Amino acid sequence: MRKLTYLIACSIDGFIGDESGDASFMYPFVVGDFAEYLKTEHPDVNPTHVRRLIGTEDVPLKEFDTVVQGRGSYEVALKEGVTSPFAHLREYVASRTLTGSPDPHVEIIGAGLVDKVRELKAEDGEFGIYLCGGAGIAGELRDEIDELVVKTYPIVLGTGMPMFGSGFAVTEFTLGATRAFDNGVVVRTYTRKR
Repeated sequence: MRKLTYLIACSIDGFIGDESGDASFMYPFVVGDFAEYLKTEHPDVNPTHVRRLIGTEDVPLKEFDTVVQGRGSYEVALKEGVTSPFAHLREYVASRTLTGSPDPHVEIIGAGLVDKVRELKAEDGEFGIYLCGGAGIAGELRDEIDELVVKTYPIVLGTGMPMFGSGFAVTEFTLGATRAFDNGVVVRTYTRKR
């Protein structure tokens, strides 16, 4: 069984962006030893155009061969004219409003998101599935998430888009690795408590 990993950046107070989901103010933290960590430890989660910029376009897959993202996350790329932001992975976009895919490499999941993710998790394979934000899709898939990799940036927002856009339900995870970086970023990995 393949695992679904929600790898997400957030503020100290748990927000992944402002109210609209914009998280561009977090980009300046991706420098130094933290940038190197992302490049070497999580190369698959970098969009294809970023992989080209940082010289990792030919690096073999390490963790993931599939990405599931929400429409909001996907639209960030679309606004830049990029129709397949993760061309090095199988791409799925969960959207109730997109009627068709602007790219043959990207499959739109209009309904049955949980069933589709369960189908992807049931596939044989050595690689996992990367859940690429935002709050709505994470909330809908909360019961399917096997692992959280939380990149906490040294900022407080006060309000914004939460990590999970869903109703109250206690879901326990077990802390695994923790790593701190010179720029104040802390990365914690959690696995679902069974």
